[in-house]
Amino acid sequence: MTENFFLRFMDIHIKKTKTADHSWESLVAGVQARNIRAMARLITRVENREPGWKEAMKAVYPLTGSARIFGITGSPGAGKSSLTCEIAEELVKRGHQVGIIAVDPSSPFSGGALLGDRLRMKKIFTMKEIFIRSMATRGMLGGLSQAARDVARIMDAFGKDIILIETVGVGQDEIEVVKTADRVMMVCIPGQGDGIQALKAGVMEIADIYIINKADLPGADEVMADICAMLNLSSQNGQALPPVLKTSALKNQGISELADSLLSHPAGSSKDTLRREIQAREEILSLMENDVFRAIRSRWEQSGALTAEVRKMVEENKDPYSIVSELLQQIDGKADLFSS
Repeated sequence: MTENFFLRFMDIHIKKTKTADHSWESLVAGVQARNIRAMARLITRVENREPGWKEAMKAVYPLTGSARIFGITGSPGAGKSSLTCEIAEELVKRGHQVGIIAVDPSSPFSGGALLGDRLRMKKIFTMKEIFIRSMATRGMLGGLSQAARDVARIMDAFGKDIILIETVGVGQDEIEVVKTADRVMMVCIPGQGDGIQALKAGVMEIADIYIINKADLPGADEVMADICAMLNLSSQNGQALPPVLKTSALKNQGISELADSLLSHPAGSSKDTLRREIQAREEILSLMENDVFRAIRSRWEQSGALTAEVRKMVEENKDPYSIVSELLQQIDGKADLFSS
């Protein structure tokens, strides 16, 4: 009897699954109605770039604009995941709905990712006010792909008023997060290297807030002094310096002060407007580059031109620079447009 009941239950479940409406329109409507399953399914389909994803994002876009996006970056081992967990919990205590995008590195071989940040966020994993989405870098510089921007918009449309993007942590070249986030937190820890590290260009220049995490360890004051020295040297007279805060995610120290600093920055300032203009420009160019490259590559592969030129390079030792110029000239007739 138990077996028959189980079979009937599975049959009903399969029928319901087959008849469920998973169209793009229904998923967007589900997000607007704050259906968490619809949001998760829409994110997956958009991230996988299934046919129709752009039309879905066009429908999502008018529903966005309310969320504030905070980036969390820093080198591996700085405690970014633990810090993200504590910040999210603190923001929920203050009445916010929080979305978290945890970016993990992609395998250069399989294209997959471990997506292990969720393991470090078990403390908040079941909180209904928090939605966590792990995603792979997909080979993008800085560990932040266009898909991450799309996921942030879907969370925004769902009703998350604060979105935290925790980047993969690849070092000083990790600057892509500034193209998406309203404010960027740079996480440092004691013992990461000598003081000159703080003076190097790159990732240290993008932060709006500097955080010395694991501040209960020896050397935290030295790191703070190095960062403050860097900021004083690089700032102009009268320019307000970014805050430098000490935290300990493990001991929940300094988290409330960090949340105060994040939320104290008024949205809509002239600096925010300039940053949004830069972000809009970068996103348009990024989408355009992807579409143009995909269209050109598809055209070359279908015509056989790419295969023919590959053989010339391998068999005849023809240089790739001439090959690219000739292929581009075939497309437009004006190779000089692409010469730069």
